[in-house]
Amino acid sequence: MNNSLLSIALQEKFREQFNSSPKHIVRAPGRVNIIGEHTDYNAGFVLPFSVDRTLMIALQPRTDDTILLYSASYPDPVKFSLNTIAHGDGWTDYVHGMAWVLKDLGYSLKGWEGVLMSDIPIASGLSSSAAIELATAKAFWVLSDWEWDARKMAHAAQKMENDWLNLKSGIMDQMICACGKENYALLIDCRSMETQLVPFLDDAEIVVMDTGMRRGLVASPYNERVEQCQKAAKLLDVDSLREADLEKLTAEASAMPPLIFRRAKHVISENQRVMQSIEALKAGNPIDVGKLLDESHTSLRDDYEVSCRELDTIVEIARQQPGCFGARMTGAGFGGCAIALVDKNEISPFIHRVTAAYDERTGLSSNLFVCKSAEGAGVIDSV
Repeated sequence: MNNSLLSIALQEKFREQFNSSPKHIVRAPGRVNIIGEHTDYNAGFVLPFSVDRTLMIALQPRTDDTILLYSASYPDPVKFSLNTIAHGDGWTDYVHGMAWVLKDLGYSLKGWEGVLMSDIPIASGLSSSAAIELATAKAFWVLSDWEWDARKMAHAAQKMENDWLNLKSGIMDQMICACGKENYALLIDCRSMETQLVPFLDDAEIVVMDTGMRRGLVASPYNERVEQCQKAAKLLDVDSLREADLEKLTAEASAMPPLIFRRAKHVISENQRVMQSIEALKAGNPIDVGKLLDESHTSLRDDYEVSCRELDTIVEIARQQPGCFGARMTGAGFGGCAIALVDKNEISPFIHRVTAAYDERTGLSSNLFVCKSAEGAGVIDSV
Protein backbone atom coordinates (compact mmCIF):
# COMPACT_ATOMS: atom_id res chain seq x y z
CA MET A 1 0.00 0.00 0.00
CA ASN A 2 1.46 3.38 -0.93
CA ASN A 3 1.48 6.29 1.51
CA SER A 4 -1.54 8.02 -0.04
CA LEU A 5 -3.72 4.91 0.16
CA LEU A 6 -2.52 4.19 3.70
CA SER A 7 -3.36 7.76 4.73
CA ILE A 8 -6.86 7.51 3.24
CA ALA A 9 -7.54 4.19 4.97
CA LEU A 10 -6.20 5.58 8.24
CA GLN A 11 -8.44 8.64 8.11
CA GLU A 12 -11.46 6.40 7.49
CA LYS A 13 -10.54 4.33 10.56
CA PHE A 14 -10.12 7.49 12.60
CA ARG A 15 -13.56 8.79 11.62
CA GLU A 16 -15.10 5.42 12.49
CA GLN A 17 -13.46 5.49 15.91
CA PHE A 18 -13.90 9.15 16.91
CA ASN A 19 -16.67 10.43 14.61
CA SER A 20 -14.41 13.30 13.52
CA SER A 21 -11.46 13.97 11.24
CA PRO A 22 -7.91 13.86 12.61
CA LYS A 23 -6.09 17.06 13.36
CA HIS A 24 -2.70 15.64 12.33
CA ILE A 25 -1.17 12.59 10.65
CA VAL A 26 2.43 11.71 11.50
CA ARG A 27 4.52 9.01 9.91
CA ALA A 28 7.77 7.10 10.34
CA PRO A 29 9.32 4.59 7.93
CA GLY A 30 10.69 1.13 8.40
CA ARG A 31 14.25 0.45 7.36
CA VAL A 32 16.39 -2.00 5.44
CA ASN A 33 20.02 -2.40 6.40
CA ILE A 34 22.07 -3.04 3.27
CA ILE A 35 25.12 -4.15 5.24
CA GLY A 36 26.64 -3.63 8.68
CA GLU A 37 24.79 -6.04 10.98
CA HIS A 38 25.35 -6.12 14.75
CA THR A 39 28.03 -3.46 14.37
CA ASP A 40 26.09 -0.48 15.73
CA TYR A 41 26.32 -1.47 19.40
CA ASN A 42 30.03 -2.06 18.79
CA ALA A 43 30.59 1.58 17.74
CA GLY A 44 31.00 0.45 14.15
CA PHE A 45 29.65 1.30 10.68
CA VAL A 46 26.19 0.59 9.26
CA LEU A 47 24.58 1.30 5.88
CA PRO A 48 20.76 1.34 6.14
CA PHE A 49 18.07 3.21 4.24
CA SER A 50 14.58 4.22 5.32
CA VAL A 51 11.97 2.50 3.19
CA ASP A 52 8.65 3.26 1.51
CA ARG A 53 6.84 1.05 4.04
CA THR A 54 5.38 3.33 6.68
CA LEU A 55 3.70 3.49 10.07
CA MET A 56 1.21 6.35 10.47
CA ILE A 57 -0.71 7.79 13.41
CA ALA A 58 -3.77 9.98 12.89
CA LEU A 59 -4.47 11.99 16.02
CA GLN A 60 -6.23 14.87 17.68
CA PRO A 61 -5.52 16.65 20.99
CA ARG A 62 -7.37 15.87 24.22
CA THR A 63 -8.20 18.26 27.02
CA ASP A 64 -6.72 15.92 29.67
CA ASP A 65 -3.39 14.12 30.09
CA THR A 66 -4.59 10.80 28.66
CA ILE A 67 -3.04 8.96 25.72
CA LEU A 68 -5.55 6.79 23.83
CA LEU A 69 -4.28 4.98 20.74
CA TYR A 70 -6.09 2.33 18.70
CA SER A 71 -4.29 0.04 16.25
CA ALA A 72 -5.74 -1.32 13.03
CA SER A 73 -3.79 -4.54 13.66
CA TYR A 74 -4.56 -5.29 17.33
CA PRO A 75 -7.88 -5.40 19.22
CA ASP A 76 -6.85 -3.68 22.45
CA PRO A 77 -5.93 0.02 22.51
CA VAL A 78 -3.23 1.82 24.47
CA LYS A 79 -4.70 3.97 27.23
CA PHE A 80 -2.79 5.60 30.07
CA SER A 81 -2.27 8.86 31.91
CA LEU A 82 0.92 10.83 31.40
CA ASN A 83 1.02 11.21 35.17
CA THR A 84 1.13 7.46 35.82
CA ILE A 85 3.17 5.81 33.08
CA ALA A 86 3.63 2.07 33.58
CA HIS A 87 4.59 -0.83 31.37
CA GLY A 88 2.17 -2.07 28.73
CA ASP A 89 1.94 -5.36 26.85
CA GLY A 90 3.50 -6.11 23.47
CA TRP A 91 3.34 -3.23 20.99
CA THR A 92 1.69 -0.94 23.56
CA ASP A 93 4.87 -0.88 25.66
CA TYR A 94 6.64 1.09 22.92
CA VAL A 95 4.06 3.88 23.28
CA HIS A 96 4.27 3.81 27.08
CA GLY A 97 8.06 3.79 26.83
CA MET A 98 8.30 6.76 24.47
CA ALA A 99 6.05 8.82 26.76
CA TRP A 100 8.25 7.82 29.70
CA VAL A 101 11.56 8.66 28.03
CA LEU A 102 10.42 12.01 26.62
CA LYS A 103 9.04 13.01 29.99
CA ASP A 104 12.23 11.80 31.69
CA LEU A 105 14.29 13.94 29.31
CA GLY A 106 12.28 17.01 30.25
CA TYR A 107 9.96 17.40 27.26
CA SER A 108 6.50 18.83 27.93
CA LEU A 109 3.83 16.34 26.83
CA LYS A 110 0.12 16.77 26.15
CA GLY A 111 -2.67 14.22 25.92
CA TRP A 112 -3.94 12.99 22.57
CA GLU A 113 -5.99 10.25 20.97
CA GLY A 114 -5.54 8.53 17.66
CA VAL A 115 -5.40 5.52 15.40
CA LEU A 116 -2.29 3.70 14.18
CA MET A 117 -1.93 1.88 10.86
CA SER A 118 1.14 0.40 9.19
CA ASP A 119 2.22 -1.55 6.11
CA ILE A 120 5.58 -2.50 7.65
CA PRO A 121 5.63 -6.27 8.26
CA ILE A 122 5.71 -6.78 12.03
CA ALA A 123 8.62 -8.66 13.67
CA SER A 124 10.23 -9.12 10.27
CA GLY A 125 13.53 -7.29 10.69
CA LEU A 126 12.37 -4.08 8.96
CA SER A 127 12.24 -2.17 12.25
CA SER A 128 8.55 -1.67 12.81
CA SER A 129 9.65 -1.03 16.40
CA ALA A 130 11.74 2.05 15.53
CA ALA A 131 8.89 3.25 13.31
CA ILE A 132 6.39 3.21 16.17
CA GLU A 133 8.96 4.87 18.45
CA LEU A 134 9.63 7.77 16.07
CA ALA A 135 5.98 8.13 15.02
CA THR A 136 4.96 8.32 18.69
CA ALA A 137 7.63 10.94 19.33
CA LYS A 138 6.36 12.88 16.31
CA ALA A 139 2.79 12.67 17.65
CA PHE A 140 3.88 14.25 20.94
CA TRP A 141 5.90 16.87 19.07
CA VAL A 142 3.16 17.95 16.68
CA LEU A 143 1.02 19.11 19.64
CA SER A 144 3.91 20.75 21.47
CA ASP A 145 6.05 23.86 21.31
CA TRP A 146 9.45 22.17 21.58
CA GLU A 147 11.85 21.88 18.66
CA TRP A 148 12.12 18.64 16.69
CA ASP A 149 15.70 17.42 16.51
CA ALA A 150 15.88 14.16 14.55
CA ARG A 151 19.15 13.01 16.09
CA LYS A 152 18.01 13.76 19.64
CA MET A 153 14.76 11.89 19.02
CA ALA A 154 16.72 8.91 17.68
CA HIS A 155 18.83 8.84 20.83
CA ALA A 156 15.69 9.19 22.97
CA ALA A 157 14.15 6.17 21.25
CA GLN A 158 17.34 4.15 21.76
CA LYS A 159 17.37 5.13 25.44
CA MET A 160 13.79 3.90 25.72
CA GLU A 161 14.75 0.49 24.32
CA ASN A 162 17.83 0.27 26.55
CA ASP A 163 16.26 1.48 29.81
CA TRP A 164 12.53 0.75 29.45
CA LEU A 165 12.54 -2.48 27.41
CA ASN A 166 15.96 -3.63 28.68
CA LEU A 167 17.02 -4.32 25.10
CA LYS A 168 20.66 -3.30 24.65
CA SER A 169 20.21 -2.14 21.07
CA GLY A 170 22.40 0.21 19.10
CA ILE A 171 21.40 3.45 17.41
CA MET A 172 21.04 2.34 13.78
CA ASP A 173 17.29 1.72 13.53
CA GLN A 174 16.23 4.89 15.28
CA MET A 175 18.79 7.01 13.44
CA ILE A 176 17.75 5.95 9.95
CA CYS A 177 14.03 6.12 10.76
CA ALA A 178 14.55 9.68 11.98
CA CYS A 179 17.11 10.93 9.45
CA GLY A 180 16.60 8.94 6.24
CA LYS A 181 16.58 10.63 2.83
CA GLU A 182 14.80 9.59 -0.36
CA ASN A 183 17.11 8.12 -3.05
CA TYR A 184 19.96 7.54 -0.59
CA ALA A 185 21.33 5.06 1.89
CA LEU A 186 22.95 6.52 4.99
CA LEU A 187 26.40 5.55 6.20
CA ILE A 188 26.36 5.96 9.99
CA ASP A 189 29.52 5.99 12.07
CA CYS A 190 28.08 4.74 15.35
CA ARG A 191 31.07 6.03 17.34
CA SER A 192 31.22 9.64 16.13
CA MET A 193 27.59 9.72 14.87
CA GLU A 194 28.83 11.29 11.65
CA THR A 195 26.71 10.40 8.62
CA GLN A 196 27.21 10.33 4.88
CA LEU A 197 24.58 10.04 2.15
CA VAL A 198 25.35 7.24 -0.32
CA PRO A 199 23.49 7.04 -3.67
CA PHE A 200 21.94 3.80 -4.89
CA LEU A 201 22.90 1.81 -7.94
CA ASP A 202 21.16 2.73 -11.19
CA ASP A 203 20.68 -0.78 -12.54
CA ALA A 204 19.78 -2.87 -9.47
CA GLU A 205 17.09 -2.92 -6.79
CA ILE A 206 16.87 -4.23 -3.24
CA VAL A 207 14.26 -6.97 -3.00
CA VAL A 208 13.05 -7.69 0.53
CA MET A 209 12.35 -11.36 1.15
CA ASP A 210 10.08 -11.89 4.15
CA THR A 211 10.48 -15.51 5.25
CA GLY A 212 7.22 -15.59 7.20
CA MET A 213 9.26 -16.69 10.22
CA ARG A 214 8.62 -14.23 13.03
CA ARG A 215 10.89 -13.44 15.94
CA GLY A 216 10.70 -11.55 19.21
CA LEU A 217 13.87 -9.53 19.60
CA VAL A 218 13.66 -8.96 23.35
CA ALA A 219 13.24 -12.70 23.91
CA SER A 220 16.03 -13.59 21.49
CA PRO A 221 19.74 -13.99 22.33
CA TYR A 222 20.32 -10.37 21.25
CA ASN A 223 21.53 -9.15 24.64
CA GLU A 224 23.75 -12.22 24.87
CA ARG A 225 25.54 -11.16 21.67
CA VAL A 226 26.07 -7.69 23.12
CA GLU A 227 27.69 -9.19 26.21
CA GLN A 228 29.89 -11.50 24.13
CA CYS A 229 31.17 -8.53 22.11
CA GLN A 230 31.91 -6.62 25.29
CA LYS A 231 33.88 -9.60 26.56
CA ALA A 232 35.83 -9.76 23.28
CA ALA A 233 36.67 -6.05 23.50
CA LYS A 234 37.90 -6.49 27.05
CA LEU A 235 40.12 -9.41 26.06
CA LEU A 236 41.51 -7.32 23.20
CA ASP A 237 42.05 -4.38 25.57
CA VAL A 238 39.98 -1.95 23.47
CA ASP A 239 36.95 0.19 24.31
CA SER A 240 34.90 -1.47 21.57
CA LEU A 241 35.44 -3.86 18.68
CA ARG A 242 35.55 -0.79 16.42
CA GLU A 243 39.12 -0.24 17.68
CA ALA A 244 40.27 -3.77 16.77
CA ASP A 245 41.37 -5.21 13.43
CA LEU A 246 41.69 -8.76 12.13
CA GLU A 247 45.46 -8.75 12.62
CA LYS A 248 45.10 -7.94 16.31
CA LEU A 249 42.28 -10.46 16.69
CA THR A 250 44.35 -13.23 15.07
CA ALA A 251 47.31 -12.43 17.30
CA GLU A 252 45.13 -12.81 20.41
CA ALA A 253 43.17 -15.84 19.20
CA SER A 254 44.90 -18.35 21.46
CA ALA A 255 43.91 -16.34 24.54
CA MET A 256 40.22 -16.15 23.60
CA PRO A 257 37.45 -18.73 23.86
CA PRO A 258 36.59 -19.88 20.29
CA LEU A 259 33.02 -18.59 20.59
CA ILE A 260 34.16 -15.10 21.60
CA PHE A 261 36.73 -15.13 18.78
CA ARG A 262 34.02 -15.87 16.20
CA ARG A 263 31.76 -13.11 17.50
CA ALA A 264 34.59 -10.58 17.27
CA LYS A 265 35.62 -11.85 13.84
CA HIS A 266 32.16 -11.14 12.47
CA VAL A 267 31.99 -7.60 13.83
CA ILE A 268 35.47 -6.62 12.72
CA SER A 269 35.11 -8.11 9.23
CA GLU A 270 31.60 -6.65 8.87
CA ASN A 271 32.94 -3.16 9.49
CA GLN A 272 35.39 -3.73 6.66
CA ARG A 273 32.60 -4.95 4.38
CA VAL A 274 30.59 -1.79 5.01
CA MET A 275 33.43 0.43 3.87
CA GLN A 276 34.12 -1.78 0.85
CA SER A 277 30.42 -1.60 -0.05
CA ILE A 278 30.57 2.19 -0.02
CA GLU A 279 33.34 2.13 -2.61
CA ALA A 280 31.48 -0.40 -4.75
CA LEU A 281 28.28 1.64 -4.64
CA LYS A 282 30.10 4.83 -5.57
CA ALA A 283 31.72 2.97 -8.47
CA GLY A 284 28.33 1.68 -9.60
CA ASN A 285 29.48 -1.93 -9.24
CA PRO A 286 26.59 -4.27 -8.26
CA ILE A 287 28.75 -7.39 -8.65
CA ASP A 288 31.12 -6.35 -5.88
CA VAL A 289 28.24 -5.18 -3.66
CA GLY A 290 26.58 -8.57 -4.15
CA LYS A 291 29.72 -10.48 -3.17
CA LEU A 292 29.94 -8.46 0.04
CA LEU A 293 26.29 -9.25 0.83
CA ASP A 294 27.05 -12.95 0.39
CA GLU A 295 30.09 -12.71 2.67
CA SER A 296 28.04 -10.87 5.28
CA HIS A 297 25.41 -13.60 5.39
CA THR A 298 28.02 -16.33 5.73
CA SER A 299 29.60 -14.45 8.62
CA LEU A 300 26.25 -13.86 10.33
CA ARG A 301 25.34 -17.52 9.89
CA ASP A 302 28.63 -19.14 10.93
CA ASP A 303 30.48 -16.68 13.19
CA TYR A 304 27.66 -14.70 14.76
CA GLU A 305 25.02 -17.47 14.62
CA VAL A 306 21.97 -15.25 14.26
CA SER A 307 20.53 -16.77 11.11
CA CYS A 308 18.03 -19.63 10.96
CA ARG A 309 16.94 -22.36 8.55
CA GLU A 310 14.34 -20.16 6.88
CA LEU A 311 16.73 -17.25 6.29
CA ASP A 312 19.44 -19.58 4.99
CA THR A 313 16.97 -21.26 2.66
CA ILE A 314 15.61 -18.11 1.07
CA VAL A 315 19.13 -16.67 0.66
CA GLU A 316 20.32 -19.89 -0.99
CA ILE A 317 17.36 -19.91 -3.40
CA ALA A 318 17.82 -16.23 -4.23
CA ARG A 319 21.50 -16.66 -5.08
CA GLN A 320 20.63 -19.35 -7.63
CA GLN A 321 18.41 -17.02 -9.67
CA PRO A 322 19.43 -15.13 -12.83
CA GLY A 323 20.04 -11.45 -12.13
CA CYS A 324 20.78 -11.87 -8.42
CA PHE A 325 24.09 -10.26 -7.50
CA GLY A 326 23.99 -11.36 -3.85
CA ALA A 327 21.75 -11.90 -0.84
CA ARG A 328 21.87 -11.94 2.94
CA MET A 329 19.70 -11.80 6.04
CA THR A 330 18.94 -8.28 7.25
CA GLY A 331 18.11 -7.04 10.71
CA ALA A 332 19.01 -8.69 13.99
CA GLY A 333 18.19 -12.17 12.71
CA PHE A 334 16.56 -15.19 14.37
CA GLY A 335 13.86 -14.94 11.66
CA GLY A 336 12.33 -12.10 9.68
CA CYS A 337 13.67 -10.88 6.35
CA ALA A 338 16.55 -11.28 3.97
CA ILE A 339 17.43 -8.99 1.09
CA ALA A 340 18.70 -9.61 -2.43
CA LEU A 341 20.39 -7.22 -4.84
CA VAL A 342 18.72 -7.91 -8.19
CA ASP A 343 19.10 -6.61 -11.73
CA LYS A 344 16.17 -4.30 -12.47
CA ASN A 345 15.34 -6.30 -15.61
CA GLU A 346 14.95 -9.52 -13.62
CA ILE A 347 12.78 -8.34 -10.71
CA SER A 348 9.44 -9.93 -11.65
CA PRO A 349 10.76 -13.40 -12.60
CA PHE A 350 13.08 -13.33 -9.58
CA ILE A 351 10.20 -12.69 -7.19
CA HIS A 352 8.06 -15.38 -8.83
CA ARG A 353 10.75 -18.07 -8.78
CA VAL A 354 11.99 -17.41 -5.24
CA THR A 355 8.46 -17.31 -3.84
CA ALA A 356 7.50 -20.61 -5.45
CA ALA A 357 10.70 -22.43 -4.49
CA TYR A 358 10.83 -21.17 -0.91
CA ASP A 359 7.17 -21.82 -0.13
CA GLU A 360 7.46 -25.35 -1.53
CA ARG A 361 10.60 -26.16 0.48
CA THR A 362 9.48 -24.69 3.81
CA GLY A 363 5.69 -24.83 3.82
CA LEU A 364 5.66 -21.15 4.82
CA SER A 365 4.21 -18.20 2.92
CA SER A 366 6.90 -15.76 1.88
CA ASN A 367 6.36 -12.17 0.79
CA LEU A 368 8.81 -10.58 -1.64
CA PHE A 369 8.74 -6.93 -2.66
CA VAL A 370 11.00 -4.16 -3.91
CA CYS A 371 11.88 -1.54 -1.30
CA LYS A 372 12.75 2.00 -2.30
CA SER A 373 14.25 4.65 -0.07
CA ALA A 374 12.03 7.26 1.62
CA GLU A 375 12.23 10.25 3.92
CA GLY A 376 12.59 9.85 7.67
CA ALA A 377 9.88 10.61 10.24
CA GLY A 378 7.60 13.50 9.32
CA VAL A 379 4.13 15.00 9.19
CA ILE A 380 1.59 14.56 6.41
CA ASP A 381 0.14 18.02 5.72
CA SER A 382 -2.93 17.16 3.65
CA VAL A 383 -5.31 16.12 6.43
